[in-house]
Amino acid sequence: MAHEKNHDYHILNPSIWPFVGGAAAFVMLFGAVLWMHGSGPYLFLIGFLAVLYTMFAWWSETIQENQVGDHTPVVRIGLRYGFILFIMSEVMFFFAWFWSFFKHALYPMGPESPAVDGVWPPAGIETFDPWHLPLINTLILICSGMAATWAHHALVHGNVRQDIKQGLWLAIGLGILFTAFQAYEYSHAAFGLAGNIYGANFFMATGFHGFHVIIGTIFLAVCLARVYQGHFTPEKHVGFEMAAWYWHFVDVVWLFLFAAVYIWGG
Repeated sequence: MAHEKNHDYHILNPSIWPFVGGAAAFVMLFGAVLWMHGSGPYLFLIGFLAVLYTMFAWWSETIQENQVGDHTPVVRIGLRYGFILFIMSEVMFFFAWFWSFFKHALYPMGPESPAVDGVWPPAGIETFDPWHLPLINTLILICSGMAATWAHHALVHGNVRQDIKQGLWLAIGLGILFTAFQAYEYSHAAFGLAGNIYGANFFMATGFHGFHVIIGTIFLAVCLARVYQGHFTPEKHVGFEMAAWYWHFVDVVWLFLFAAVYIWGG
């Protein structure tokens, strides 16, 4: 009785995954540096696979904790606050790329005076027409966000599981389509990552966004698999809620990218 739990918090058991994750991330980073110096991608790939395995194993344990009832209402509130802070850190990450883009667009560096002789985009850069493929991708991502909201709404209000599954399948499919169109656009770019500040800003901002789209698509796919296993209820679906928040964050970032980089910056 002295060790009986009489509170709503979840006391975590000792876990090896924080150490394994940190070691794997170090190997991946060290391997990336060696790769950039011509040593090959092998160490980087080993670290990357170790990071993926850590994510799978660690989050599998988190799901099991939820299934046995460790995620009480108080714990679920803490999980939501933690994820909100994570989204805030992601906002600041993209804010840095927007800052760089606007700085160089408003004050392009020229040979004489940066504010007079500099031009933006740099001379010789042929930008994308925002009203063709970028606009199509914008509509695709907005529709994907609407599908995720449909699935979330169906879950919250206890609708049939078929609505949740259809909404997630549609959101995932549109996310994959967005990634495919983004890759097609990159393959037809008239400029590269190196050699000019426009290309560096463009590919870093849109490329990291594309990476987040891939992560969000996997996030939704995991939620879809959990729906088929019956893990979520209208009262307990924090994982699904976080996936929906993340997907809407990806949507909003793309709208800013479309308006700032493709339309205004082009």
